[in-house]
Amino acid sequence: MRGRQDKPAAALIPETGQESQAAGRHGAGAILCSIHDAHRALIDEVTREQCSNGARQRTRSNDMDGYQSILVHMDASPRCAERLASARRIAPAHGAATLVALLAIEPRLLPLPLRVNVEASAAPIVPQIDPEHRELARTLFDEALSSGNPAMTWAEVPGDPPVWGVAQASLYVDLMVLGQHDPEDPLTRDVPRDFVESVVMESGKPALVIPYAGRYPVVGQNVLVAWKPTRECARAVAGALPLMRRAKRVHVVSWGPDNYGPAETTFGIVRALRWHGIEATANRYPDEPDNLGELLLSHAADQASDLLVMGCYGHHRILELLLGGVTRTVLRSMTLPVLMAH
Repeated sequence: MRGRQDKPAAALIPETGQESQAAGRHGAGAILCSIHDAHRALIDEVTREQCSNGARQRTRSNDMDGYQSILVHMDASPRCAERLASARRIAPAHGAATLVALLAIEPRLLPLPLRVNVEASAAPIVPQIDPEHRELARTLFDEALSSGNPAMTWAEVPGDPPVWGVAQASLYVDLMVLGQHDPEDPLTRDVPRDFVESVVMESGKPALVIPYAGRYPVVGQNVLVAWKPTRECARAVAGALPLMRRAKRVHVVSWGPDNYGPAETTFGIVRALRWHGIEATANRYPDEPDNLGELLLSHAADQASDLLVMGCYGHHRILELLLGGVTRTVLRSMTLPVLMAH
């Protein structure tokens, strides 16, 4: 019987240690089926607990308007612990019934184990997840799980490209928690350098990106929104609504000419936020500077913001991903968590 690190890649391992019924399924849809099964199992478990308590019912509008499912990207980096911690702080406040830690790294070409009487040179080479990196990620998950509630589920992308696997899985959750690329960390060599922006643009779902340095015990109490009347910004703001409803302060900044009139740009978004019970302040500046990315981060630092909300801009070419200058700058130099969407 195979050991833990050789279990089917698509298997989800609930907190109880029991395997999902999807463990035997393989192929492109395996991870999606597994997450669906785990989602249903955890919902059933939560429902049973609530019914036994009687008085506790998750019918409050704050819970229903929050994130009901959160996906955390896992790799071998120690920074996964900060991603998990952020997700686990957000989940209880929003009534999240599903919290999935998804291991998604580039597979390596490793020899397939064969019987002893077969020469090593004859062993076929197949793409597999680095077992040492898998074990590092799993250890971080187990340590977080041992600290108590909320419950989490472990899942793995089954040998597929990590961008594709995470983007597909994200279609079934409300929020992703990803990590900024650290060029100095050798444990992230099996995660593409453009992983964050690729997943955000491929999935269209909101992503909370955690910087590769620092600790962030509070996220979403003092929010800075970089507003532009575009699809990307509108999706980012919509994805951040559950956090902004609980924020103590929300401030909107915008740059550039007022082509649509004040009711349709900065002050329009202030009114739209008010419809959701969010009282925001706003400043609009006439000219968009060349160093807007640096200026946004400077604004966030000056206001002691703990979350930046912005659109992720870019478009696909045949073999490369071209990012907007602001998106590139923020993802490279971010000093606070950023919630973005494409």
